This record gives sequence, structure tokens and C-alpha cells, in this order.
Amino acid sequence: MKRIVLATSNQGKVREIKMLLEGWDVVAFTDILGPMEIVEDGDSFKANAIIKAKTIYEKLNDPECIVLSDDSGISVDALEGAPGIYSARYAGEKADDKANLNKLVDALKAKGLTQSPAHYTCAVAIASLYGIETVHGWMHGTAITTARGDQGFGYDPIFIPEGYDKTLGELDDAVKKRLSHRSKAFRLATLMVKDR
Repeated sequence: MKRIVLATSNQGKVREIKMLLEGWDVVAFTDILGPMEIVEDGDSFKANAIIKAKTIYEKLNDPECIVLSDDSGISVDALEGAPGIYSARYAGEKADDKANLNKLVDALKAKGLTQSPAHYTCAVAIASLYGIETVHGWMHGTAITTARGDQGFGYDPIFIPEGYDKTLGELDDAVKKRLSHRSKAFRLATLMVKDR
């Protein structure tokens, strides 16, 4: 089985992706290359995922490895799709998850709202000797202004998936694994790389 290198240093994502790809030899790029800044200046989730996957694949200089990169975020209807591709840095370049979440809550409250339709998007880029390929996954639901639960990371405590009454921060990992945007995208990515 070939090694899959994740083009992320976000430990929340690494943990979640390793769960999704259970049974695969999965490592974060930082375990091999050490810390490295990758400039994500694409204009879409897909473009940013490709930038990360391509950068790490070229740095590894190992045609046998497969690099998976995802770019994901939340888009809130009432905020005209914000934060979108800026989800990880919504409150600024050095902002943490809590600051980003608080900024989104404040933006909704500033409009006099306590909730809004929203969706998560995940684009996964796969870099290998076959070139670059991409897949997407989505999860629709509602963004709320009262954080609930401490599971997951990012905006999970304020996002209620369609068909549920609990936030991603309250749902257990098994449920989240089944319906998350990242799970959907990585399931498709796994199908693409399983025979390589």
C-alpha cells in the first residue's frame, strides 16, 4: 500500500482524515518535511486544494507517494456566502478557531439574525504520478449564533446539519463521519486512489 501524505498541518483535520482513511498509511506532510508555509491564494476551494497538493507533491520528490489536500469552509447565505474560502482566516491571518467562530456569530447578530441557512464545502485534490485530480463534498444545514457542544473543531459548534437538531459540536464522531462534507469528499478520493 502506498503512503498517503496529507497536505495540512491542522491537527483537527489530520485527526479527522486519519479516521476517514482508517487502514491506510497516512501521515501529515509536517512529519516528513517539517513546518512549511503554503500560500493559498486561489479563488476557490478547488484552486486552494490544488495549490497545496501540488506544492507538497513537488517538495516530496517521490513519484510513488500520493498527496491528498483539502480546502474547506463554511458559507452562510445571510452573509452572502462568507466566510467561504476565508473560513480559516475569517478573523485575521493569525486567528484561531474561536476567533473565527465569534466573528461569524457577531456578523449574524449584526444583521439581527439568530440563524441562517449555510453549507460546508470540501474540495480534495489528489496529486500523484497520474497528475492532479479533484473531488468535492457538501453538507447543508443551518448556522446559529449560540455555540453548542465541544466535539469537532472550527465552526462545528454553530452548525446544525440538515435533518438534525444538534450541532456538529454535539454529534458523535460516527454520525459526523457519515454526513460531513469532508467525509463525502474523502470517500470519493479514496475510491480514486485505492488501486494505485
